[in-house]
Amino acid sequence: MKKWIKQHPDVWEFIKFNILSNIATITNFIVLWIGSNLLFTSFSNRTFRWLIFKYSISNGGLNGFLSFLLAYVIAQIVNYIIQRKFVFGVQNDISKTLHWYILTVIVAGIISIVLPPYTTAIFQTLGISLSFAQICANIINVIIQVLINYPMMKFVIMK
Repeated sequence: MKKWIKQHPDVWEFIKFNILSNIATITNFIVLWIGSNLLFTSFSNRTFRWLIFKYSISNGGLNGFLSFLLAYVIAQIVNYIIQRKFVFGVQNDISKTLHWYILTVIVAGIISIVLPPYTTAIFQTLGISLSFAQICANIINVIIQVLINYPMMKFVIMK
């Protein structure tokens, strides 16, 4: 295995990135569940519409928006710490790259907050319950985040 890792360091780095991203993914799902089932339940019957954000009551309302937002923010904090230390092993000055990470998180975050009502609704039309539809929407969000975050971390933030 050591020989293979030495021969394919970029592939190994990507594998580590994805495996260790699961810590942030698990964090995301736990915080999503806590938010939607404990913290923000009183907002379930409130529609949330602001600019590009459209969360109707049928796909979680304000509860859904706040839960996805909180889950995303906490997961990204966890992800930054883990990727910095265990995948990229960089010692660069955080103050010189943190703005790039924040910008990356904001772009991926906007996509991850705008998309769920639409993907949740699609899954619900397939007969999936709201709770499971939100989980499926979150899986799509995680995939999008990897497609955005890995190149930015590898080539800009953790360079």
